[in-house]
Amino acid sequence: MDDRETKVRQLAEACEKAAPVLAKTSEGRAADVERSIAPAIEAMGYDIVRVVLSGRRRPRLQIMAERKDGAGMVVDDCVAVSRAASAILDVEDPISGPYELEVSSPGIDRPLTRLADFERFAGFEAKLETALPLDGQRRWKGCLLGLDGETVRLQTKTGEVALPFAAIEKAKLVLTDKLLAANSPRPATNEGTE
Repeated sequence: MDDRETKVRQLAEACEKAAPVLAKTSEGRAADVERSIAPAIEAMGYDIVRVVLSGRRRPRLQIMAERKDGAGMVVDDCVAVSRAASAILDVEDPISGPYELEVSSPGIDRPLTRLADFERFAGFEAKLETALPLDGQRRWKGCLLGLDGETVRLQTKTGEVALPFAAIEKAKLVLTDKLLAANSPRPATNEGTE
C-alpha cells in the first residue's frame, strides 16, 4: 500500500467515526431553516439541493431545489417552493430581521451536495474540495466514476482518486460540452404525424 492509499484510509477511518453523512446541503442557521422547510418542500415533490444564508446587513436566504421526478425546474416551481418556504419561515422565524428569499434551480453546473449526486452524475467532470489536505492537496478535478460505498471515485489526470464523502467540503459539476449536451432540450418528435 502506497503513501496516498494510507492517507486516504486514515481519512476514511476518521470520517467513519463520525455519524454517516448522506448530504451536505446546509450548515449553521441555514441548516435550521432547511430542517423547518424540508418536510413540506419534499411533500410537494421537490428535493432541497442546498440552503445558504449569506450577508450581514441584508441577509439573503438562497434555497436551491429540484423536482423529484427529474423534470427541469420552471418559474412556477420556484414560486411554489418560495410560497411554501415563506409561510413556514413566517411562523418559525429562524432569521431575525428582514432578509431576501431567493429560490432557484441548481443549474447545469450544479453543486453536488448529496452522496447520491456522485453516482447520478458519474461520467461528468467535477471539481471537489476536501476539508483537509490529502497528499498536500485539497482541490481535485476530474471525471466522476461513481461511488464505492461512501467513497467518491474520481479519475484525475494523475490517476484514480478515492475520497471519503464525509471529507468533501465542496463539490460541483464543471460546465463542459458533454454536460451541456446531456442537459439540452430534446427535439420534439413527429411520431404519429405525417
